[in-house]
Amino acid sequence: MTEVLSLLQIDNLFSCGVYVYLIMLLNLFGVLCDVIAALFKSTKMADEYERIGMVKQDVFIYQIPPRASNRAVRAADWDLPNPQWKGRLKVVAKGDNCFIKLEDKITGELFALCPVDAFPGLAVEPVSDSSRYFVLRLVDSTSRHAFVGLGFEDRGDSFDFNVALQDHFKCVKQEKKLAEETHTHAAAPPKDYSLKEGQKISINIARTANVGAGATTAAKPKPSTGPSAGGIVIPLPPPSATVHIPSPQASHAAVKDDWGDFMSGPSNSGVPSSSSSSSSS
Repeated sequence: MTEVLSLLQIDNLFSCGVYVYLIMLLNLFGVLCDVIAALFKSTKMADEYERIGMVKQDVFIYQIPPRASNRAVRAADWDLPNPQWKGRLKVVAKGDNCFIKLEDKITGELFALCPVDAFPGLAVEPVSDSSRYFVLRLVDSTSRHAFVGLGFEDRGDSFDFNVALQDHFKCVKQEKKLAEETHTHAAAPPKDYSLKEGQKISINIARTANVGAGATTAAKPKPSTGPSAGGIVIPLPPPSATVHIPSPQASHAAVKDDWGDFMSGPSNSGVPSSSSSSSSS
């Protein structure tokens, strides 16, 4: 009987241990699921991160009359001294999407939202008679829309509004173009620039040896002097006059002849010769 009770106690302890182990595994699995969900949520929030392109604290919203024709909208037709609403405007980008938020500048409560799919376009349209006023297409949560007038205090604010919208769509266009180029380069087969079997590369380098300096310098092309050179052809100088230079033998003979005449002269002159002087002595 005692042995049976001990076996039952051991069995109960083993069962409790298994249950505890299973509970620990379930708790660990729940923690792991929470971590994965948190990571997924953070990644999704990172993808939906809002970028603020512009903030203006004082803007005006006007109720505009219905458009009777396709002619351009004029701000002069609005009741400009009496705006319907005054508050803060934000240009916000979330991924490739752009929104114009109208908020209360004290509480931050959202008054209206204007999704912008293109600029200029149906969502944001400038008026024809002023650069400070625009027509916005507001959309609510039920996808109903309404057109209202938007006004800024000065032209500098309206210029910043234009630049913020243009910069957003310019960046979106550049990112799409870069993604397409990356996809095209990745899909294209890699080019093989290696030499095939039997192919050779020949390089001809014209050089002349300088014997005195022991170095080699590149041969320079000789300038062309013919008519095909494209320049002015300079004629050759005329030949110089021929000058006759006597030979040394002829000059020596001429000198000898002069002295011969002198030596033959004493027979006719009064100067005694050397033979006569010696005989008289």
